[in-house]
Amino acid sequence: MRTTMSLDDRLVKELMRVTGAKTRTAAIHLAISEFVRRKKLEGLKALTGKIRIADHWQELEEIELKEQAKQERRWRGHR
Repeated sequence: MRTTMSLDDRLVKELMRVTGAKTRTAAIHLAISEFVRRKKLEGLKALTGKIRIADHWQELEEIELKEQAKQERRWRGHR
């Protein structure tokens, strides 16, 4: 998508320097991507302690082991 904007030349040059980008487009794309990534992380951090996740890994492991044992018995019976 092409967009026309007025940007501070010094800021864009500094952005290119700190990102190592060779073009203005690459530098701005990188900056926008990083900004979006950080905002998403902030959103996730804000959820800390607000979401209850059922932690049933032991139950799930037990079910999985029982299913695995059942499969092994079937396998042995088909030999």
